[in-house]
Amino acid sequence: MRTEDVLAAVLTGLWRWDNATGTVTLDAEAARLLGLPAQPVELTEGAVRSRFHPVDWNEIDGLVNLALTEGTLAESRLRVMDEGGRVVRTVRTRCKPLLDADGFRLVGTLQETAEPQPGTAGRAPVMGDWRRSREAFLLDAGRALAEARSTAEVLRVAASLSMPGFSPDGLAVFGVSGDRLTIIGHHGHNAGDEGPFAEMPLDTDYPAAEVVRTGRAIYLPTPDDYRERYPATWPLAQRFGRESWAFLPLIVAGRTMGAWMAAFTYRVSFTPDERSVLTTVARMLAQALARAGVAESERELSLGLQRAMMPVLGPAIPGVEVAARYVPTGGGLQVGGDWYDMIQLPGGRVAFVIGDVQGHDVRAAGLMGQLRIALRAYAAEGHRPDAVLSRASRFLCGITEGANGDGGPGGDREDGGPRFATCLYLEVDPATGTVDIARAGHPDPALRMADGTVLLRHTDGGLPLGIVPDTDYPTTRLVLEAGETLMICTDGLLETGGHDMDTGWLRVRKLLEEYEPASESLDILADALVHAVHGPASHHTTGPFADRREDDIAVLLLSRTAAPASRVSAPRRTVLSVAQAEPERIAAARHQLRELLHDWADEDQVDAAVLMVSEMVTNVLVHTDGDALLVAEATGLHGERRLRVEVADGSDELPHRRRPGEMASSGRGLVLMEMLAHAWGVDPRGEGKSIWFELYESGAAGGLPAGVPDLP
Repeated sequence: MRTEDVLAAVLTGLWRWDNATGTVTLDAEAARLLGLPAQPVELTEGAVRSRFHPVDWNEIDGLVNLALTEGTLAESRLRVMDEGGRVVRTVRTRCKPLLDADGFRLVGTLQETAEPQPGTAGRAPVMGDWRRSREAFLLDAGRALAEARSTAEVLRVAASLSMPGFSPDGLAVFGVSGDRLTIIGHHGHNAGDEGPFAEMPLDTDYPAAEVVRTGRAIYLPTPDDYRERYPATWPLAQRFGRESWAFLPLIVAGRTMGAWMAAFTYRVSFTPDERSVLTTVARMLAQALARAGVAESERELSLGLQRAMMPVLGPAIPGVEVAARYVPTGGGLQVGGDWYDMIQLPGGRVAFVIGDVQGHDVRAAGLMGQLRIALRAYAAEGHRPDAVLSRASRFLCGITEGANGDGGPGGDREDGGPRFATCLYLEVDPATGTVDIARAGHPDPALRMADGTVLLRHTDGGLPLGIVPDTDYPTTRLVLEAGETLMICTDGLLETGGHDMDTGWLRVRKLLEEYEPASESLDILADALVHAVHGPASHHTTGPFADRREDDIAVLLLSRTAAPASRVSAPRRTVLSVAQAEPERIAAARHQLRELLHDWADEDQVDAAVLMVSEMVTNVLVHTDGDALLVAEATGLHGERRLRVEVADGSDELPHRRRPGEMASSGRGLVLMEMLAHAWGVDPRGEGKSIWFELYESGAAGGLPAGVPDLP
């Protein structure tokens, strides 16, 4: 008797599906089960597909791939539909997939079966709702695993997965280290239970080791199956009291990186549907572990780069307190081009550097590291601040111009072209408080005086480093008095959070004004500045901050700690140079004087002082060939202070009083000073002269000298 006749006698049909030609061959019984005349027939794939429920047909590819991967039969239940779209019967198919050069062929059986009912131990039916819950489960599992950022998070997500109808209560993830099996993590076991399985040789007769060696899943539905296949390691598994086990390979990019064990306290038959779910979870778990490993490597690299490139502030400086913070931007390796540095110089002097290389990527960090080393070398050679920056600019041009195809200073940064850097270089003498500053396109420093007054200290500057090889960087000198604090920062501190330079400065200025040096350390101020942008920070510059980071931040603070004068009587002093080629800095002089007198009792006196300063500086630029040096100082107790302003120039020609006509555009300088100042004068000097005036805060009830009319 033929095999076909025997199978037909037990209502079992044969079918053959050739994927390469897209044809399906059915015997008479198989054709009958599909609602066709009971005779052998060859149909197209589309004709057969129309006979099955679309949900069931769509799963065939997955089942075939699963069977090919595991080297097993493809088993499934398929619902047969009539022409009206009603389910007329359910058939069970068992097929053997065979690979060839053109694709695969399926050779198998079809047999009618009853729709299964829900099983025991809380297991759901294989059809209908089970499929819908399985799809929802896989979507949720994929989303949760995709969001896991570390290996520990991936393991926690895997342990919390509740599979539809069959949830394991014991999980273990195995990795590979050389020729040994390792435990990456486990769930549902006690601490120390992993001991016998850790550092297990890959040639051990253990399911997970075999899975890693072969790349194929192993299913053990009963303890007898486990004991018969792996008698040597069965005693290790027996003590956990499990009934079924599944060991699946963790494969990424075709390489088996480990194995995943799912153990059950009840019997699981591991139907094709159940194996399909486990295989899908294993694939997602492998991808999640691979992503987590890359992310952890990136974080480790990021921390290593930061530790290497962000130096620890040097030894304590007598009479000077220093604090610094660095916060990387939010994405990628969390490294960028911002940096700060502190360099010990001969004679007790100290250099402080802060800068920002264009970009927030690894290349910016690499250029920053090279530039920082170059600056240290130039400073150690004994060069003055202007020479240090000039040499650094030439150095940066030299190492980046080769990235541009034509070797010129331009180029497309995204294509690896040259980049520039802003920088602020300070040379400090702690004994005298003298600070020499050279600036290359960087934000100006801010000065907090001993009485809480905060000024944006305008300094001379040049182009950013790396734009023009031979660039001059003029030096500005100021004196950091006892109790005063100087802040230098990159533009990220000012502009992050939707601010521009002006509104960002107002935010920072408020924090500097609220700082209480008598009761707070400089570290508290540094944390407050970072907190204003990113939320709570720690002393560690690499700690986590809010996700709204937009730019790297570097900030450095230094303060003279030698016993300051009392807050109410400490003098305020500011110095500003206005060059012939920079008449626009007259506006900066007016602004700086207003900041110096921010709490002066009479606003009219402040207006008068600003008017006189503007007139005095303008006269120097118009009537001499030299630059103007402005020195303003306020001394005394609040309400009784004296303001003295001097404007010096290099001309020996003394000013003389004129009587300007009604339409004259000049000649009113000395007339204004006679009207507005309580005292004024001209002092000849060895080279040049100094014009000065004084205002007294309590000089008159109306704020102006007695008898002087208000200005319109």
